[in-house]
Amino acid sequence: MNCVQSQGKLWRSIWKGLALGTLLTSFLILLYSYAAPPLNLSSTDNPVAFQCFASSPPIASRRLTNFSAKGTSQCQQQHNLFFLKTHKTGSSTILNILFRYGQKNNLHFAFPRGRNDFDYPDYFQRWQVEGYQPGACFNVICNHMRYQHSEVRALLPLDATFVTVLRDPALLFESSFQYFARVIPLTWKLPGSSNVQKMEEFLQSPHTYYDSSGFNAQYLHNLQAYDLGYDNDVEDLNVKQVLDELDGRFHLVMLLEYFDESLLLLRELMCWEMDDILYFKLNARKDSGVSRLSPEMYQLAHKWNAVDTLIYQHFNSTFWRKVEEYGSKRMHQDVLELRRRNEELKNECIAGGGAVDSSKILESGLQPWQPIGEKTIQGYNLKNNISPKHKQLCRNMLTPEIQYMSQLGADLWVTQLWGKIRALMQW
Repeated sequence: MNCVQSQGKLWRSIWKGLALGTLLTSFLILLYSYAAPPLNLSSTDNPVAFQCFASSPPIASRRLTNFSAKGTSQCQQQHNLFFLKTHKTGSSTILNILFRYGQKNNLHFAFPRGRNDFDYPDYFQRWQVEGYQPGACFNVICNHMRYQHSEVRALLPLDATFVTVLRDPALLFESSFQYFARVIPLTWKLPGSSNVQKMEEFLQSPHTYYDSSGFNAQYLHNLQAYDLGYDNDVEDLNVKQVLDELDGRFHLVMLLEYFDESLLLLRELMCWEMDDILYFKLNARKDSGVSRLSPEMYQLAHKWNAVDTLIYQHFNSTFWRKVEEYGSKRMHQDVLELRRRNEELKNECIAGGGAVDSSKILESGLQPWQPIGEKTIQGYNLKNNISPKHKQLCRNMLTPEIQYMSQLGADLWVTQLWGKIRALMQW
């Protein structure tokens, strides 16, 4: 009896917290909509960032460059890039690379208004960009969104490169379930004392529990298709048409499982230097490198996320064709070089040599955003004796997304206020 009563109190506490959080968030969004200046639909009355025109040859005509063999560039460095930041795919690490490159080259980012995503899970609209005025153009768009090609295309020069990253759908489902379960109400009724048990119960009979209209339900079904702008719940989705569209829109689809190879393909496509793609792994959960899916659950996760699986299989094939064009031997050599350079910086930059739990991070500026009710995302501490040459680079490479966006001039007042509310409520 006492157990039932305590569970009842727990559920009431959760519901009260969520209700309060929803009301506060709705109030903040409403307040911002009134505080923000009205959208001027005249393209002649307002100045624009710069005009959208091609500043370099089309991608198909760019010459490939063998940086490893020659050490000199024979192509024109590219600055205009759209990166579709998909969920739970290592995209936060890629974002840090783009922030550093944009900062170094004084590029113009299209940031969201007041927050760190473009009103996700709604479709992207150009007015969601901070400071948007009709006719405005940007160098880089790279924050979370639900992709809508025509809206994105209107904000970038004609020569912009379109890139995204995908992940094995079964492993992505596992990561998404673990990270978002507390904010997906349909998971709360699942039997089990842990998220792993709840996940296994769900996969054994997903149609029993899944409701496509449920709050945040997209995180549990074909999430990559959803982020790419497609209906993740239509069983008869024309996947061939989807793949043809994606092939025509994205110049490179990277794969988390081959992260270093993906970055080298990005470097080649953009005519960047090796220094531009150095990285430390960011926004990673503790023990996230080890899957808890049994072989049976792994297969069930693929079956449940069938559309994502077809998309992933297609771009896995195109990925290795690009690797062959790059040169397998050259790729192997460059991967080793990239890892060597990363390890050198790791030894110079990171105190203790690796990631630590949130409670052990000494600087608030290096503290990553945490999922509600948990402190599972790890971060880093800087060494004290970093050489002057690498001191700023080390700090930039370890700076989480929200803090880095603020440094680049993004107004994140909604995100920051929500963070303070969470801290006050101890969520």
